[in-house]
Amino acid sequence: MSGVRSDGAQSGGVRSRTVDITTPDGTADAYFTCPDGGGPNPGVLFYMDAFGLRPHLQAMADRLAGHGYAVLVPNVFYRAGRTPVFDLPEFIDPQARPEIFERIGPVMQALTPELAMRDAEAYLRFLADSDDSGDGPVGTTGYCMGAVLALRTAAAFPDRIAAAAGFHGGGLATEADDSPHLGADRITAELYFGHADNDHALPPEQIDRLNAALTDAGVRFRAEVYEGAAHGYTQADTASYDEAAAERHWRNLLELFGRTLR
Repeated sequence: MSGVRSDGAQSGGVRSRTVDITTPDGTADAYFTCPDGGGPNPGVLFYMDAFGLRPHLQAMADRLAGHGYAVLVPNVFYRAGRTPVFDLPEFIDPQARPEIFERIGPVMQALTPELAMRDAEAYLRFLADSDDSGDGPVGTTGYCMGAVLALRTAAAFPDRIAAAAGFHGGGLATEADDSPHLGADRITAELYFGHADNDHALPPEQIDRLNAALTDAGVRFRAEVYEGAAHGYTQADTASYDEAAAERHWRNLLELFGRTLR
C-alpha cells in the first residue's frame, strides 16, 4: 500500500490489513497498519469516534503509521456487527441527517466501561503478540467517544500505556460514579488533550474537573482548548472538520508519541 496520506502529502510507506481479534465476547474486526519495513515498531491503540471504523479513520491510521508506529484501529462496536456497522453517507452531517444518532446511540450505550476494558485487554494482547509492534510501551489516542476509551485504557493498563491522547472528547469528567476521570490515580502515562471549543459534550466545568483530578493524582498532562474548533474537528469526512485544528492535533500527537514511545 502506498504511503500517500489523506491530505495528499507523502509519508513513509505503510502496509495494512484487516485483522480479527478474539475477545471474551466474540471476534472484533480491526484495521492494522504499520511501516513497510522491519519491526517491531511502537504500538498505538487508536480508538474510533462514534461513526465507526471507515476509510477516513483508516487514512488517519496510515498517516500515523507513516511516522513509524504500528497502529491498531478496532471496531469497538463489533458486538453489533462487522464493519461497517452503520450505513453512513460519504459526507456525514448529523444536523442534516439527525437519524444517524438514532441508530448509533443505542450501540454506544451498550458498550459499558466493563466491556470496553475487557476488549482493550484483547487489543493490547494483539499488539504485544505481533511481530510488527511487540510488547513494549503502547500509546493510545481517541476521538470523541474514543477519547473516553483512551483515558479509561490508560487507567486500566498502567503497565502497558505510556502515552494517551484524546481529541474533542465528551463526558470525560461527569458526576457519574463511573466517570473516566475517577481513574486518574491509576494512570502512569503522560496525557494530552485537545478539547473542542464551546463543546456541549465537554463543558468548562468538566474540563476543570478533569484537570483537577489529574493534577491531584500527579499525572503528567497537558490540556488545551482549540479555539473556534467544533466537536469532531479532526474528522475530514464530517461537517465538523477544521483543517487548522486537525493539523494542530497531528503536531501535538506526534510530539507526545515521539517523546514517550521512542
